[in-house]
Amino acid sequence: MVSEGGPLAEQQGAMAQNVYGPGVRIGNWNEDVYLEEELMKDFLEKRDKGKLLIQRSRRLKQNLLRPMQLSVTEDGYIHYGDKVMLVNPDDPDTEADVFLCGDLSLCMTPDEIQSHLKDELEVPCGLSAVQAKTPIGRNTFIILSVHRDATGQVLRYGQDFCLGITGGFDNKMLYLSSDHRTLLKSSKRSWLQEVYLTDEVSHMNCWQAAFPDPQLRLEYEGFPVPANAKILINHCHTNRGLAAHRHLFLSTYFGKEAEVVAHTYLDSHRVEKPRNHWMLVTGNPRDASSSMLDLPKPPTEDTRAMEQAMGLDTQ
Repeated sequence: MVSEGGPLAEQQGAMAQNVYGPGVRIGNWNEDVYLEEELMKDFLEKRDKGKLLIQRSRRLKQNLLRPMQLSVTEDGYIHYGDKVMLVNPDDPDTEADVFLCGDLSLCMTPDEIQSHLKDELEVPCGLSAVQAKTPIGRNTFIILSVHRDATGQVLRYGQDFCLGITGGFDNKMLYLSSDHRTLLKSSKRSWLQEVYLTDEVSHMNCWQAAFPDPQLRLEYEGFPVPANAKILINHCHTNRGLAAHRHLFLSTYFGKEAEVVAHTYLDSHRVEKPRNHWMLVTGNPRDASSSMLDLPKPPTEDTRAMEQAMGLDTQ
């Protein structure tokens, strides 16, 4: 006697499964056909309307990476209405072992998940520091006045101003903002005061430029802010300086980038550290698609003296 669950029963069951050929329809075949047709119809409809996730993500990336043209300064100063890049100069003496080297530009960083769901910027939007010298939609800021229309006037030390960014969009304007740190609202890595972009106009958007040397800071109050020179950018409401954390990395929509916060770092002499230093970089007059960072630096006096001694100076 062979039991019902023995090898013979299994062999008979396997033979029964192979009775039907590939052209035989079994089960709820009609329902499966209609379901496939509905899925294909829904896919084609979303594709025609541009609502597929890959299409939304592609449009957002095209706007953020759209080439921009910076303003070219004629007198060497920053003016209201200028399009600039905020660059944290290279600091080779960083205390951390692993850090991002080179000049870091302040960039808008949308949420990675929301970037795949929407083709518009999510508010509030994050920020990060990136090794990018080319002006694009995500790192080109506009100097805006706070109280009145002052387009074309020189920006001075101690004056309130706003930093706006369009992100490559035509009808969008976000403002660099910050607020006091709370238990529910702080930066992701350092847990310090957060810096973000918002579309609300308030006193949280106000910033001031200060001279880096504290001994000369009061003397420079009211003087024009030079372009492409080191300055401090302080938040008016919280009195915290804009800072770049080269040693703290964020996993963003565009890869590994450095964290940006509002915090003032002082050394033993009560002087702001290089992570609080920024430059308002303007456009290159020789090439509209580049910035002043792309221009070669002039030789120092020691280099010129050496060239003259070697007979290499052609002047």
